[in-house]
Amino acid sequence: MKIILSALLCCIVSASCVNANATVNIGGTRLLYNGDKKEVSLSVNNPDSTPYLIQTVVDNLTSDPKKPPFIITPPLYRLNGGKENLMRIIMTGGLPQDKESMFWLRVKAIPSAPREKNTLQIAVATSIKLIYRPTALKDINVEKESGKLSWRVSGHKLEITNPTPCFINFNEIILAGKKLQNVSYAAPGTTTTFDLPSGVNGGNLQFSVISDFGAVGSLHSTSV
Repeated sequence: MKIILSALLCCIVSASCVNANATVNIGGTRLLYNGDKKEVSLSVNNPDSTPYLIQTVVDNLTSDPKKPPFIITPPLYRLNGGKENLMRIIMTGGLPQDKESMFWLRVKAIPSAPREKNTLQIAVATSIKLIYRPTALKDINVEKESGKLSWRVSGHKLEITNPTPCFINFNEIILAGKKLQNVSYAAPGTTTTFDLPSGVNGGNLQFSVISDFGAVGSLHSTSV
């Protein structure tokens, strides 16, 4: 019985390793939806020989139960090996026009299973940020806006106040020579907190942000 279980476990692990490396390519790390556009598009490419079932949904950043005001066409489709498909994202409801809104666009790729073999198929999920920018903010520069952030240390936390109408997505934050872990973004008009490294309570602060196209900006310096 132990021999059978061991053999079965080896098969499962082997299948996991093979399929975990298989994936599809998404056309970008984020998607900007300008308010003056009727829709935006996102390309999905399958470089493998294996067909995939592609499922795409838009989720809220938080646990807000309200459904995001977007539809995706097609939301579910087969993508054959060596092929590319263009998905359309269309806004169906109203969003604030005085600040940006941000969501998760999730793309799940499920490989097809060979009929003649018992294999473990693993769905590979990719999440990118979908940022809605109202028409009034069309020409805004996130890199410049990040210079308006206010920084302060409160206990074991770094507080960041964002007075701008933009989502500021951080690449890194370094305080007193130590990099903060798990930094994400500062939402417009809010104060965000991140944990400080052990033993750090102030000093020279450096940070960089990510542009609309996924590029890392220059390193900014200030002090707290």
